[in-house]
Amino acid sequence: MLNDSNYAFARQAGATHIIAHLTDYFYQGDSDGGKDQPVGTTERGWGYAREEEVWSVEKLRGLKEEMVKHGLILEALENISPAFWHDVLLDGPKRDEQIVKVQKLIRNMGQAGIPILGYNFALAGVSGRIKGAFARGGAEAVGMDGISKAIEAPIPLGMAWNMIYNRNAPEGFLESISHEELLRRYRAFLKEVLPVAEEAGVVLAIHPDDPPLEKVRQQPRLGYHPDHYKELMAMEPSPNHVMELCIGTLGEMAEGDLYEAVEYFAKNHKIGYLHCRNIRDKVPYYKETFVDEGEIDMARILRLLKKHNFEGVLIPDHAPQMSCEAPWHAGMAFAMGYLKALMQQIDNEN
Repeated sequence: MLNDSNYAFARQAGATHIIAHLTDYFYQGDSDGGKDQPVGTTERGWGYAREEEVWSVEKLRGLKEEMVKHGLILEALENISPAFWHDVLLDGPKRDEQIVKVQKLIRNMGQAGIPILGYNFALAGVSGRIKGAFARGGAEAVGMDGISKAIEAPIPLGMAWNMIYNRNAPEGFLESISHEELLRRYRAFLKEVLPVAEEAGVVLAIHPDDPPLEKVRQQPRLGYHPDHYKELMAMEPSPNHVMELCIGTLGEMAEGDLYEAVEYFAKNHKIGYLHCRNIRDKVPYYKETFVDEGEIDMARILRLLKKHNFEGVLIPDHAPQMSCEAPWHAGMAFAMGYLKALMQQIDNEN
C-alpha cells in the first residue's frame, strides 16, 4: 500500500504525515497481502513473517523521499516484523542477536530522520477478532464475540505476535509464562534498546495490548487497564519512552477511565502519536464502529489533547469498510474528514 496512488489519496484526504507499516501482515506464502485489518486463523495467525533483513537506511530514506513528493512527512514506522525480534519476545536462543537487529533498526531510523517507532510487546499479538456487519448501515468492521477458541488456544511453536516466523518448527505449543516473566523481558528490552533510541533521536511508542484481556492464547498481557500503562511509563522516565496511544483499545478495556487516562498521558508528555477509532461495548464483546457513532466522545478526546498542548500526529487507525468499489478508501476518507472537521471546530472554539 506504500505507493504513489495511496500517497496521493492520503494527501487528497487531508493527511500531512504518514505512519507506515512495512510488515506485510497478510502474506500467506503464495500471495501478497491485501488491505484492511487481518483476522487470521488459530493455526497460522495473520500470515507469514517473511522479512529477513532489517530495513536499511537507504530504503527508509527512499520511502521518505517518495512521500515528500506528495507533500507528506514520514512520522513513524509502526510494528516490528516478528522475523526481526521473535526471540526478544519469546526469550529464545536468538534473543541477543535480535536485540542487535532492533538496535540497528533504530539507528537506521535515526539516520533516515524518522522520529518514532511504534511497537507492541506481546507474545500473542492481536488475536481473537472477528469480522461482521457491526458498523452503521451494515458496514464491515472487526470486534469480538466472547472468549472464543482463538483467544483460548495455545500458541503453536514457530509463531509469535500472531504471525508464523518458522514454517518448519516442530509440532507443539509455546509454554505459558507468568506476568512477572513478561515484565522481566520488557524491562530487559528497554534497558538494552532505550539508550540506543535516545542516542539516535528516536522515540519508542508502545501500543496497548489489543484485545485488552488479562491473557490471550494462554499468555499474559503487559496491560489491560489504563493504570498498567502508567506503570509501564514509570519504568523509565525518558522522554523517548512513550505511548502509541490507541483510543479504541483504551475504550475497549473492561475497567478504567478512558478520558482520565488520555489526560494523564497528554499532561505528562507520554504520547508519541494517537490511533483514533471508535467502539461499542467492552471486551470480550466490543465491536468497532465509524468514528462518529461509537461510545467514545472523540471531541472530548481532542479537547483534552488541545488543553495539554499535544502537537503530535493522530491517525484514523482502521475504519469500517463501506459499500462501494473502494471500501477501504471510502472508510478512511470518511474518518479523515470527520476528524479534520472536528479539529477545525475545536481550534475555533477559543
